[in-house]
Amino acid sequence: MDIPKNKKIYFASDQHFGAPSLKSSKERETHFLRWLNKIQKDAFALFLLGDLFDFWFEYNKVVPKGFVRVLGKLANFTDDGISVHFFVGNHDLWMKDYFETELNISVHLNPKVFVFNSKKFFLGHGDGLGPKDNGYKLMKKIFTNNLAQRAFRTLHPDLGISLGQYFSLRNKLNSSKKKSTFVGEDNEKLATYARQKLKQKYFDFFIFGHNHLPSEISLDSKSKYINLGDWISHFTYASFDGIKLELKKFEIV
Repeated sequence: MDIPKNKKIYFASDQHFGAPSLKSSKERETHFLRWLNKIQKDAFALFLLGDLFDFWFEYNKVVPKGFVRVLGKLANFTDDGISVHFFVGNHDLWMKDYFETELNISVHLNPKVFVFNSKKFFLGHGDGLGPKDNGYKLMKKIFTNNLAQRAFRTLHPDLGISLGQYFSLRNKLNSSKKKSTFVGEDNEKLATYARQKLKQKYFDFFIFGHNHLPSEISLDSKSKYINLGDWISHFTYASFDGIKLELKKFEIV
């Protein structure tokens, strides 16, 4: 697919709205909405690569309270003909069809390949990819099990969502220290995963979130690994104009 002249594709991840407090989440939502308003002028497509929320679980007729302005803005994007794609992250695994039916957003449960202007993109949140992390990989299998999800839905939403928010925040606080330091290009798990995939098939860009550290690593003379960072500390995103992919920082004022 070719990008129209003077249009761009935007990528962002790890907003974690809802944490660590209502006040700080609202402040970050304001910054994110300012960014969405800014890019709407020339956006051809928007890719959100997971953990938009710190916890999200859809019951059959109930979704978590809040985030109305963000959800409304994303609906405004799709109403304007801007394609929006959402890749579920480890904090918002439990999506059903709300984004698709209410917001006209395409939801992806696994990494996916896209081609724009003859450039091949491998996109995903990044959780559970790469070497090691076997404990989380097992836990993810449990979390995505249909029987386990049906059992959780037997809890009243007030209880289920409260429990989910509590454990999700606790998990993020425990894991944030592990993600706060760059461990080097050779030890970066997602970059290692990208190198392994590159041996099987060529991609121009591997783009992930999850690690909360904005980074750009050359995998060979042409292929690059990009981590989008987050909207907690870094407020970073990427844009592609059909020729050049850039990792940028949104200035907070």
